[in-house]
Amino acid sequence: MSTGPDLFGAAAAEAGPTEATLAPLAVRMRPGSLAQVRGQAEVLRVGSPLRRLIEGSGGRAGPISAILWGPPGTGKTTLAHLVASAAGREFVELSAVTAGVKDVRAVMEAAERNRSLYDRQTVLFLDEIHRFTKAQQDALLPGVENRQVILVAATTENPSFSVIAPLLSRSVLVTLTSLGEKDIREVLDAAVTAPEGLDAAYVLAEDARDHLVRVSGGDARRALTALEAAAGVAEDVRGVRGDETPTPIALAHVERAIAQAAVRYDKTGDQHYDVASALIKSMRGSDVDAALHYLARMLEAGEDPRFIARRIVIAASEDVGMADPTALQTAVAALHAVAQIGMPEARIILAQAVVHNALAPKSNASYAGINAAIADVRAGRGEAVPAHLRGSGYAGAERLGHGAGYVYAHDQPDAVAAQQYLPDDLHGRTDYYQPTDRGFEARLQQRWEWLRERLRT
Repeated sequence: MSTGPDLFGAAAAEAGPTEATLAPLAVRMRPGSLAQVRGQAEVLRVGSPLRRLIEGSGGRAGPISAILWGPPGTGKTTLAHLVASAAGREFVELSAVTAGVKDVRAVMEAAERNRSLYDRQTVLFLDEIHRFTKAQQDALLPGVENRQVILVAATTENPSFSVIAPLLSRSVLVTLTSLGEKDIREVLDAAVTAPEGLDAAYVLAEDARDHLVRVSGGDARRALTALEAAAGVAEDVRGVRGDETPTPIALAHVERAIAQAAVRYDKTGDQHYDVASALIKSMRGSDVDAALHYLARMLEAGEDPRFIARRIVIAASEDVGMADPTALQTAVAALHAVAQIGMPEARIILAQAVVHNALAPKSNASYAGINAAIADVRAGRGEAVPAHLRGSGYAGAERLGHGAGYVYAHDQPDAVAAQQYLPDDLHGRTDYYQPTDRGFEARLQQRWEWLRERLRT
């Protein structure tokens, strides 16, 4: 259990420079005000429950406890500190990994004393509340119910499954999201120049910053930790110096610090299209290893897995087609699964769809068929719909002869009605779909030839 103000509050200001610099960069750069918080604009909008809690404007209803749910590095601890800083509240931090019921009760007793004797509220920040058992969470209920404490609990797991219903009903649920690339860049830039950060003693190269942004995965803490490690590498490489010029942090320093090579890939430039094209062409060419390689490059560069899934769906129809109709089923299933699951597990689903596409027999007959049909339509070919195929379900249709002579296919042998379907100018002269002899389509070819003979006699 730890108490006291944030490292960026009064305690940090009074601490000597040695003590301050001992704290990790991610801690030193923790925002001390709402204005410094990056991302989370939706949950921090004016009038939102969390913003009112931070600003100490609970009104007559009083402050309400909050459960912060989101990925690592999205600001859960920071927001808890900001809640505590409002109106001089007492701050107590517990970790569900080490704390027990006894610790919770001790906090409640101290909070009641502070409220009774000093009229001072206590904020209890409980990290990883999903690790608390039901009995431990039950111990929180009286204090939350009676507002002995303002509970700010953090979790990376869905509270609907990890937090007991009575506690959920007494708290506001705040869902945090991973930081965007712009937010991470701003966090890194601020850390390089801020006095409490690297204090402009380093210069971060643009490609090095881009790599830090990519590997962070929207996690500000991870980005700052990697930056701090890269600064150490850059300092070691530069060695003893006799001037005060800033130390450059290059891409090589970042790669060495995090043991992960930068992927040469620009999500908005040529490489985005080149690698995506290589993936599609490798699947089309049935080289499963090359296809998996390009998939890996896209994923490691932070490409949106939904974009990749959409390309796989297109390839399953364009290049595999009826040679293996199940490839499209696999691809569409992957598209939906990726949207529900996300990274990093989505890589497994995408790999399965890529392997299916690459190993499947290939046919672009459907693709070529629709292109040929569209070309005829654009060229003005295709006269009126034959009268017997026209709609006959409205008044006056019979007088016009619509539907007259139409043969219902299910009344015929093999459910095939030998009648004209194409317009007059195309009838008997057009083969848009021409099946191949590969995979499942080889079986369709036999039926296609038989149908073609029946329908054109």
